[in-house]
Amino acid sequence: MCSSPSEPSVSSSASPAHPLPEHYPSYRRASGKEAPSFGTAQRRRHSAQAFSEGAETYHDVRPGYPREVSQLIASAHTVLDVGAGTGKLTESLTNSVVYASDPSPDMTRVLRRLGVPCWRATAENTALASSSLDALTCAQTWHWVDVDQACAEFDRILRPGGKVLLVWNTLDVNADPWILRLSRIMHSGDVHRPGFYPSFTAPWTLREELRLTWEHELAPEDLHELMHTRSYWLRNGEKIHERMTYNLNWYLYEHMGFKPGQVLRIPYRTDAFVLARSSE
Repeated sequence: MCSSPSEPSVSSSASPAHPLPEHYPSYRRASGKEAPSFGTAQRRRHSAQAFSEGAETYHDVRPGYPREVSQLIASAHTVLDVGAGTGKLTESLTNSVVYASDPSPDMTRVLRRLGVPCWRATAENTALASSSLDALTCAQTWHWVDVDQACAEFDRILRPGGKVLLVWNTLDVNADPWILRLSRIMHSGDVHRPGFYPSFTAPWTLREELRLTWEHELAPEDLHELMHTRSYWLRNGEKIHERMTYNLNWYLYEHMGFKPGQVLRIPYRTDAFVLARSSE
């Protein structure tokens, strides 16, 4: 599928199947949600299943995490990265013993390249023995899980003094109006409002938080690949893909005037939270 301006531009009158990209106005405010919403648990599970493919692209264009994130649990001996995907956070962990898990066979296929022991499992059912870990991490994962069940499972498998690290990388849509409009065209549904807090249940309580802003360098072609890692893209077919590609080409090359290969500094936000048991 074309992701550059090399093909002739398609006008809206010649192709009514393409809604005008102007339907994604830059003047609308960013979402004020604490987290993505799915309506029902079934819809959440269905959306999460979209990540059964596209692991190579995910690993190539999704950013890693600032080093300050892994330092939040650097003192823990044995750590499991839950919902590790292709290992974007896993590879930055400096702990003595690091494990990783993910429910997607395609994600774990790429994850194994890190040489870290890994297996297919979910946050709600990790397949580990009780009191077997010192810390757990969930990067870009928590909004996909059943929070009540995951909190209970983490309580079971963490030793006394154990910690849970929840972390998100998010397009910083408040940094510049063009990024907000970009996120809408890409259907980046995981944008949390600035200052959000994740949900969690007993026995966990918030002990520490870290909020950072930084930049990730990508070319316009990379932004197309990044769009291909979004669940909305992955769970839809050719018709939707064609529309999204058209809209993003129009926005990047015609509206913004970027050139193929041009280095763009994309603003990101990182929000990280350390949970510990309320009794410890």
